[in-house]
Amino acid sequence: MEVSCIDLQWSENCNIIIGQSHFIKTAEDIAEIVITSVPGIKYGLAFCEASGPCLIRIEGNDQGLIKDAVRCAEKIGAGHTFYLVIKDSFPINILNQIKSCQEVAGIFCATANPLQVIIGKTDQGSGIIGVIDGYAPKGVETGEDKKARKEMLRKFGYKF
Repeated sequence: MEVSCIDLQWSENCNIIIGQSHFIKTAEDIAEIVITSVPGIKYGLAFCEASGPCLIRIEGNDQGLIKDAVRCAEKIGAGHTFYLVIKDSFPINILNQIKSCQEVAGIFCATANPLQVIIGKTDQGSGIIGVIDGYAPKGVETGEDKKARKEMLRKFGYKF
């Protein structure tokens, strides 16, 4: 088995959710979850089929974000994985609904941070082993850091 680390990029001011699923129905079901959960959200979705024609199935309402999702799917090349790039929303707004999707087996990450995906490759194909999401901690928050964190959450409307 060959192990490698792949950097992923997508459009600025967007987030990506990467997960594993098990059925071709995933593409349509996640698309329905996204558009019914957050009015006005922009998204692109790529789902890597793992049998039959083994195509990258796509959905979305923004061509640039669809291209981002496809580019990520092509770089990783792992069967039954999906790549959802979203704009005008945050993963927190849709993540529980996606996790509740019948086909979704798990979520690897939901982030806007720089992202590296660790993959294993065999003669059969590739699979995601894990992700490196952002950077290592630089210290412990101070009182000022805590105040800034709480202010940011209120600015976004997630706390009162």
